[in-house]
Amino acid sequence: MNLTSEVRRFDVIALGEAMVEFNQTDPAQSQYQQGFGGDTSNAIIAASRAGARAAYLTRVGSDWVGEKLLTLWQGEGVDTSDIEIDAVQPTGMYFVTHGKSGHEFHYMRKGSAASRMTPDWLPKAAIEQAKILHVSGISLAISESATDTVLAAMRYAKQVGTMVSLDSNLRLKLWPLERAKQVLTEAIGLCDLFLPSREDIEILINGTAASHSTHGLQADIEPNAILDWCHARGAKTVVLKLGSEGCVISDGKTRIAVAPRLVDAIDATGAGDCFCGNLLARIAAGDSLAEAARYANVAASLAVQGFGAVAPLPTREQVIRL
Repeated sequence: MNLTSEVRRFDVIALGEAMVEFNQTDPAQSQYQQGFGGDTSNAIIAASRAGARAAYLTRVGSDWVGEKLLTLWQGEGVDTSDIEIDAVQPTGMYFVTHGKSGHEFHYMRKGSAASRMTPDWLPKAAIEQAKILHVSGISLAISESATDTVLAAMRYAKQVGTMVSLDSNLRLKLWPLERAKQVLTEAIGLCDLFLPSREDIEILINGTAASHSTHGLQADIEPNAILDWCHARGAKTVVLKLGSEGCVISDGKTRIAVAPRLVDAIDATGAGDCFCGNLLARIAAGDSLAEAARYANVAASLAVQGFGAVAPLPTREQVIRL
């Protein structure tokens, strides 16, 4: 798909849920920094800071949280024309704590405005006007109506020639593993570009969240086996995110390992979302997948050097400087 030849209003749009974040700044203290989160929201802000013409599709409550998010997106140059305000249901929020096992998320999002999205609400005109539609496993998981809405968006994007990007982002607090595997398998077959993490696919392959135990499970599955699994389920192009080990890209024939930029990480909360947003921005601008992945690795290395999901997201100028 030659995106650079397309004349469309947006380079990248994303569909999902955004929330206000409270991030613990000192593991030994109950002190939290207020920020913003939601994987697809983080990704679309990252894309905008990378220079993409961006828009977000979601629903927010008529509350202070929703107002803060609208102000955030508008300040970041993200189009909010198709965001619906729910007069009854609230906007979600979550807390991030940090410990020896890394960062953990604690959500207050049940019954949120975004979880009430339906296929009838879907802003199809925005999808028609975009080069790339980005969704995630979280977008699919927040409710059954959201599952239907996201799958409908992916199918419609395919009809109108909009590239579909899917980040696996498996969160078992949101849905049972069997349901997640069923829906994600369907979604993988609908996307043009699949952006899984090694951890997510290991869980899906093993059929359990305990992917690193020794009870007959495949622990630390090799990247090539993961890529094979993704392609077997219909993924055309895959960028396998390996965290501090960089990533591997595959079009089903050729595979290229892209080295990471190693840094001392402070908070990896939004690193994967930063990677996705920057990758998509550069693909929309005409970079090859390998060039886009190298750029996104540098961007993600900057994002982990500050607290929160949004505040540390780098600008294009900061990435180019490195």
